[in-house]
Amino acid sequence: MAHRLEKYTAKFSHEVLIVRAEIEGELDEIAIFKGFSSSLTRQTAFDPDVPVLPESANIISIDRLEAPYNPENPRYLQQGLTWVSIQDLLLAAGI
Repeated sequence: MAHRLEKYTAKFSHEVLIVRAEIEGELDEIAIFKGFSSSLTRQTAFDPDVPVLPESANIISIDRLEAPYNPENPRYLQQGLTWVSIQDLLLAAGI
C-alpha cells in the first residue's frame, strides 16, 4: 500500500496524500509527498526503508490535497477516499 501511494506522489508531485489509518490499534495520520511518507502524529523512523504505513495497517481514509500542504489552509482535491476507491486512480496512473 505505502509503496504504491509513495509512487503516486512521486509521479504527481503537485499532490499530497493524507492517510488516516489504524496501526497496531492506534490511530495515525500520515502525509505522503514526493514519494516519501511521514507520520503527523507518531515518530517517523530515520531509515526510509522502514515503512511508516505497514501492510497490516487499516486505512480509514485518504485525502488528496494540492501541494504544498498547509494544515491551517488545506486545499482538498478529494476527501474521504478508501483504499478500494483509490485503486482506480492508482491504476489510471499506471501504479
